[in-house]
Amino acid sequence: MTPGSGTDAAAGSGAAAGTGARRVLVIVPAWNEAEGLAAVLAELRAAVPAADVLVVDDGSTDRTAQTARAAGALVARLPYNLGVGGAMRTGYRYALDQGYDAAVQVDADGQHDPGYVPALLAALETADLVVGARFAGVGDYRVRGPRRWSMRLLSLVLSGMAGTRLTDSTSGFRACNRDMIAFFARWYPAEYLGDTVESMVGALRRGYQVRQVAVAMRPRTTGVPSQSSARALVYLARTALVLLLALTRRVPAPQRAESATRVPEPAEPAGAAR
Repeated sequence: MTPGSGTDAAAGSGAAAGTGARRVLVIVPAWNEAEGLAAVLAELRAAVPAADVLVVDDGSTDRTAQTARAAGALVARLPYNLGVGGAMRTGYRYALDQGYDAAVQVDADGQHDPGYVPALLAALETADLVVGARFAGVGDYRVRGPRRWSMRLLSLVLSGMAGTRLTDSTSGFRACNRDMIAFFARWYPAEYLGDTVESMVGALRRGYQVRQVAVAMRPRTTGVPSQSSARALVYLARTALVLLLALTRRVPAPQRAESATRVPEPAEPAGAAR
């Protein structure tokens, strides 16, 4: 292989092959992803069998939660759709409360290849946040027109901030260490699109080390991507706005894991429906 309510089970060990000695939580934000979720979870089990998997059901109206439970995943159900940013903040709060050493975000639509998760985790030895980059020489993922211009703009700005090449700031395939978990549990942008860009900019502004690992993305197994010239131009405008806001908006001071306030083990992640 290439490089509700609340939770339904207690956290497992998360330390064995594929994760080293770390306790790892894979966070899967999911909104009406019942159709392809079982296959994604099966691949995750094969790639990182010792990691715990938390599916954050983001107000789904289908059988997303039931499918996740049947596959043996932890499940946090949100009362209504908050978007990826809100779902990820829930996941990071749970990871912090449960004392995980690393967290990995994997989308539920099948585009992220779980086979790359060990590579993302390995790169955390020299970084706080590692991004799975689609435009780093692996695979044949391509974008054109306004989307390509947006990616180039983001790459230029963020690479300068990071002191290293970052080609894919909108990728939701990423891994982070305990310090980053503590920071994101306290502060994680909730806006669509803005969540990935602004979270990376916020991390860089606060001195966290951000690096990338080349990955190949796959065609989505569920859902239909929206494509049109008008939407592409809107995407470009939104990207510029999000970048401007990310560079100027107040970002909290770094939240290091060792100084983070620990709370008793919860029955459910913060933000989950009761």
